[in-house]
Formats: sequence, C-alpha cells, structure tokens
Amino acid sequence: MALSRFVRRGGVDLLGGAVGRPMLWFAGASLLAMVALGFAATAIVRRQARAEAIRDAKQITRLAGEGIAQPALTERMLAGDQAAQARFGRVIHERVLKDPVVRVKVWTLDGRVAYSDERPLVGRRFELEPEVMKAVRNRLVDADVSDLDRPENRYERRFGKLLEVYLPIAAPDGQRLLFEDYVRFGAITASEERVFARFAPALGAALLLLWLVQLPLAWSLTGRLRQRQQEREALLQRAIDSSALERRRIAQHLHDGVVQDLAGVSYSLAAAEMPEAAGSTRRALRELRALMIGIYPPSLQRSGLEAAVSDLLAPLSARGITVQSAIPSDLALAPETEELIFRGAQEALRNVAKHADPTHVMVSVHRSNGSVVLAVRDDGRGFDPAAAGGAERSSLGLRLLEDLVEERHGKLEVHSSAGRGTLLTMELGTR
Repeated sequence: MALSRFVRRGGVDLLGGAVGRPMLWFAGASLLAMVALGFAATAIVRRQARAEAIRDAKQITRLAGEGIAQPALTERMLAGDQAAQARFGRVIHERVLKDPVVRVKVWTLDGRVAYSDERPLVGRRFELEPEVMKAVRNRLVDADVSDLDRPENRYERRFGKLLEVYLPIAAPDGQRLLFEDYVRFGAITASEERVFARFAPALGAALLLLWLVQLPLAWSLTGRLRQRQQEREALLQRAIDSSALERRRIAQHLHDGVVQDLAGVSYSLAAAEMPEAAGSTRRALRELRALMIGIYPPSLQRSGLEAAVSDLLAPLSARGITVQSAIPSDLALAPETEELIFRGAQEALRNVAKHADPTHVMVSVHRSNGSVVLAVRDDGRGFDPAAAGGAERSSLGLRLLEDLVEERHGKLEVHSSAGRGTLLTMELGTR
C-alpha cells in the first residue's frame, strides 16, 4: 500500500500538472512558430512587392523610351547638332525628367553618349557592361542598381542610391540605340511599402487566426491525454493493490500452512532424537521465514523500519556474521520512502548473503541535507566492476531498484573493489 501511495504521488497528482504544462508550451511554441512564419512571409511579400515596384519602373521606362524618346529622335540630334539636341532635351525635360526620374541617357552601341541631360557627358565614350549589351541583343527591358563608382555615373552620385533601367530603341535610320533612365531608389522602396501595406493586415490576421484555431485543438488533445493518463494510473493502481494483496495472501498461506507444518516436524524430529534432521528442518524454517519477510514484511508496517531491517539481518547473524544497525528510532519517513529504503536494504543484504562471504555487515540510515541516506557496507570479498563478470554481480533486483530510485529523482551507487568489500548507498529526497 505504501508503494501504491508512492505511485499516486508520482502519478496522477503530478501528471495533472505535467499534462497541463504542455498546453502552455504548445501555445508558446506555436506562437513563436507563427512569429517566425510571419517574418518569413513578410520577407517573401516584401521581395514580391519590390519586384512589382521594379516591374512598374520598367514599364514606365518602356513607355518613356518607345513612346516619347524614340519618336523625338532625329539624325541631326544623333550627329551632335546643338539645336537638335536642345529640341530633344526639351521633350525629355518636359515629359520624362520628372521625380523620381533624375537622369536620362541615350547611347549608341559603341559606347558613345548620344544624349544626356548632363551636357558634359554628350559625345564621350564609355564601355557598356555585358548585361546591358545582352538586354539590347534580346530586346529586353532590364534594371539594376546603379554602380556610382563607374566614370559614366559620376554625375549621379549626388542623388544617392539609384535604379538604372535600360531598353533598346531604334534611330530613324533603323540603327539600334540604348535608352537609359535613372530612378531614385527611394521611390522603389516607397512603392514596395505601399504594396506591403495592402497585404500586411490580411497576412497578420491569417496568422493570428491560424494560431487561435490551433489552441482549441491542442486543449482537446490535452484533455484526452489527461484522461488516458488517469486511466493508465487507475490500472496501475489496481495492479499494485492486487500485487500487495497477493503477496500478503501468499505470506499468510505460508505462515499458516507450510511454516506451521515444518515447525511441527522439527519438534517431532527433536523428540525422536534425530538432531541432524531437526537442525536441517529448523534451517529450512528460518529460510522460509526470511522469504516471507521478503514477500511481505509485516514488521515494517507494524513496528517500523528499524525492526524490519533487524529481521533482514537476523539470517546473517545466524550464520555467525557480525551485524550492526544504526537507524534512529525517531526517524519519521513517508510510507513510500520508508518502503523504498527497506527494499534497498533487502536487495543489498540479499547480494551480501549470496556473494560477499563477509565477517561484518553494517546498515545505517540517516538524514543529510534534506535527504535520507541508506548505507549498507560489508567487508566481504567485493568485486571489480571493470573486470570480466563484474557486471553480472549487479543483480536484476538491484537494477530494478535503481529504476525505482530514479523515478523518485534519487541516487543509487555501489562502490566495490576486489578483497575490500562493498558499499551500497541510496539517497532519496524527503522534501
């Protein structure tokens, strides 16, 4: 029953909180996921908005180049005639050079500036970039951030970051030329912001709605998980209670049946003057009583830990081994802690009796820094854990005990060396 109380404390009571916490973790994690998704979506929308703004700039440049500049071209302007240049310039200033367009150039394909609203550039030659020539060959409108370090762009440096947009146009004689204008990049950014502002509220609302829709589903799943945990705990509780009742029934059956019969046989053999047979029967009786204590320790429930450990030490004392027990009589422990301490001492002493061949065994229980510590020490043959066969000395019962201790967030350690005995310590929190 003490073990069942231990399971209840480590089970439903704690699981109720442990099941509730994942709901908060899920809500927080999903919110972070939504925020991350929002940042990613924002980056995508902004990139698309910028691409849309650049497409608009290309379209405007196509209209300016093909619809305004190309019809105004004359052979005299291309030949450098100043009057023709002035007439073409007035058309460009009146109809093209309006904010955000800050510069216009017309190039021949050999790199000569046939026209620029910045007069010192007219007639000069510069090397055209490969991307520009590719756009001309493919008759495409293209755009790129202007490299203000290039010599042909030195007059644009005062405008700051610019987007240069270029496309091929045709001269009156069919010669292919390049029309290029420079747009303030701030206008591209502003257009990007306007496009993003149209989508941002819908995007934010969609993400918020997605997060809110998940919460009821998570709450429902959490409730189901809590119910399943309680059902499993109920099944475990019934199994533990059944196990305790069965151990008690077996111990009672042995005590009322086989033990009484063996006691009667030992008296009969003693009366029949058969001392050897009587002694063997009494030894078997002692071993059977020790087994009964292991199955169901009545003294632990009735008289406490000190008396129960004394019962465990009795078979060793009967074999001539010096035993000592240091357990305070006023040591008050929770029933589940007391039972686990008893199981630890029982398993350690079982291994001592089976493997150690000691002359002295000491069992102590004491409090230390808010914990209770069990120590079982013997001066037997010990073993080397690193040597061949050392691992086999760790019995199945000890490994199962270690699992129980870990469930209680305790610590179980075994220290041993060949010829120097063994020390088992178990530390359990009592807070």
